[in-house]
Amino acid sequence: MTAAVIFDFDGIIVDTEPLHYRAFQEILIPLGLGYSWEDYLRFYIGYDDRDAFRNTFLSAGRTLDDGELKALIEEKGAAFQRIIASGVEPYQGVVGLLRSIAGNLPLGLCSGALPSDVGPILKHLGIAGSFDVIVTAADVRASKPDPESYALAVTRLISAYPAKGIKPGNCLAIEDTPAGIASARGAGLKVLAVTNSYTEDELSGADRIVASLANVNLHMLRNLI
Repeated sequence: MTAAVIFDFDGIIVDTEPLHYRAFQEILIPLGLGYSWEDYLRFYIGYDDRDAFRNTFLSAGRTLDDGELKALIEEKGAAFQRIIASGVEPYQGVVGLLRSIAGNLPLGLCSGALPSDVGPILKHLGIAGSFDVIVTAADVRASKPDPESYALAVTRLISAYPAKGIKPGNCLAIEDTPAGIASARGAGLKVLAVTNSYTEDELSGADRIVASLANVNLHMLRNLI
């Protein structure tokens, strides 16, 4: 049975991907590096800001040093905060699902976003206290699809609940991107994928795929492993 559940953030709890795209374009278009929404979905969704900027510059044959990267991340973060200031709506059913899990199964969040992107939205939705552990881009050196973030989330859950018998193989990740699936599977987790951002075929690396979390409940999650 499932011993712990770990949620992705963008594209699973809230539909922030279009907002991240807008923030990136605010920064990149003046630099002559803007790209389409289709290219964002194809090449950049699922990466943290660091790798998204690195890959954008790399694909254009342009160099990017650490100081420039830090400044770009800060500018994009400020743009994102301006965009979300008017509020963000969660995906249908996800807040109720999270509240039903909290206190019944160890619960983690594993996001490629920065804490400044994640924290205000969790607070706005009233679920900031639902998670036992939170891992963001600030906690790891390599973002998804690298397994580091999920491995760290599992390690923290084991530390928080040493008597629960938690191990990677009995942890369930909930993801919406191929990069997220690869990260979770690489860390040894099982994966429930949701077709919020990609088609079922594109999420075929997951153990199970659903169209929405609206019809998923605690009993179902307990028995997916």
